[in-house]
Amino acid sequence: MTKIHRRAILAAALYAVLLLAAHDRLVAGEDKFIIVQSTTSTQNSGLFEHILPIFTKKTGIEVRVVAVGTGQALKNAANGDGDVVLVHSKPDEEKFVADGWGVKRYDVMYNDFIIVGPAADPAKIAGLKDAAQAFKQIAAAKAPFASRADDSGTNKAEIKLWQAAGVDAKAASGSWYLETGSGMGATLNFAVGKEAYTLTDRGTWLSFANKSDFKVLVEGDPKLFNQYGVILVNPAKHPNVKVKEGQAFIDWLIGPEGQAAIASYKIDGQQLFFPNAGPPS
Repeated sequence: MTKIHRRAILAAALYAVLLLAAHDRLVAGEDKFIIVQSTTSTQNSGLFEHILPIFTKKTGIEVRVVAVGTGQALKNAANGDGDVVLVHSKPDEEKFVADGWGVKRYDVMYNDFIIVGPAADPAKIAGLKDAAQAFKQIAAAKAPFASRADDSGTNKAEIKLWQAAGVDAKAASGSWYLETGSGMGATLNFAVGKEAYTLTDRGTWLSFANKSDFKVLVEGDPKLFNQYGVILVNPAKHPNVKVKEGQAFIDWLIGPEGQAAIASYKIDGQQLFFPNAGPPS
């Protein structure tokens, strides 16, 4: 074998090694992401756009968000389509963990629900501190009400308020009770178009640009408290779960840096979410 042949073989071998190393780096980079099944409110409010770049810059882990209603997010996670769940319906979250689909549930942050509607306020609910009473008056007036009707955390909270009001709103579906089957932003747009009342989380409302003459009419009822929780999907159920990266996101979110990032997100000087991370439940 000549020197030229040996050099050619060595060069080819070196090139193959470099290609393999580059491929490994590429694969490693591609794998350094997690899928978070979350609510539309965390997306529509702009919170994720604010906090996720901070986390990615610190860890190199990209966060890919699937924004759906809480019920669908939990179903998706139970099917193995995600690494972490960030939603806002505590009883459903606790059941998700109790059924073995999640590892542990942590409180992350809270805000509140509000009832918004047109300035004309045909049901005369403005200023009420009892959300169930407001719903009762809306039903009595047969005033249009837009429901997400999508099994989201907001929709679940709405259903509880109708129950507390003693009203079977579903029976009025298609008349004054209007079911959108959509996320919060789309439902707010629909409500404005129909001059209908609706229940929304405050974060999405503050970031919503198409308010027209709509106002916050009812707020401050303890029943409108809106808690968010985060859960790692159980790798014993789904071995594809990226435990290390997913737990890193959870630890950051409930740790000092993540909590500070949540608190720092404001629109027109108003804080949208209030961090309150605590021990697992």
